[in-house]
Amino acid sequence: MTTRLSWDDRFRNGEHRNLAPAPLVAQVIEKLRPGRALDLACGAGRHAFVLAERGWRVTAVDASRVAIDLVRERARELHLEVDARVADLEKHEFDIQADAFDLICDCCYLQRDLFPAIRTGVRRGGIVIAIIQLVDHSSGVKPMNPEFLLRPGELREFFAGWDILHDFERKPVGSPHERAVAEIAARRPIAG
Repeated sequence: MTTRLSWDDRFRNGEHRNLAPAPLVAQVIEKLRPGRALDLACGAGRHAFVLAERGWRVTAVDASRVAIDLVRERARELHLEVDARVADLEKHEFDIQADAFDLICDCCYLQRDLFPAIRTGVRRGGIVIAIIQLVDHSSGVKPMNPEFLLRPGELREFFAGWDILHDFERKPVGSPHERAVAEIAARRPIAG
């Protein structure tokens, strides 16, 4: 409960309202035909909006009611259809249905037990885009609970056997974040 209130307060105070999509998300979706997309831990909706603007049918999920209210309000202002839902992923309040999505985005959120559902939730030939912070012992990097950080190579392991379209582990150039990240864009094999 404390975490949810903390995120509600952050969104209420104007934090995490960046509406520019992550460069990887913008690059990958430019090459895809719109379909059905899931934006996990969507925050204020930066990826949901860019997807909806390009014709995707988007489901956006976040535990913060304030964040989801912001998504709904902004979607109305932009005349975009976004199915925005309040659901605590840690409590499994949202089920990722098997073979339901052409694209799943998981940006800045790590919940290891979600990866099997993410893998099966993408249709064959569909894409997963994930951008998650790494354990980083560099000087000047704020300490974080390692439960919320990937180990080097861990994201790649979650998608073993998939077609890897993009794989990156380091601090992105020009990133406002201090901490290194792991990025992946992976396509679920059509056969198998």
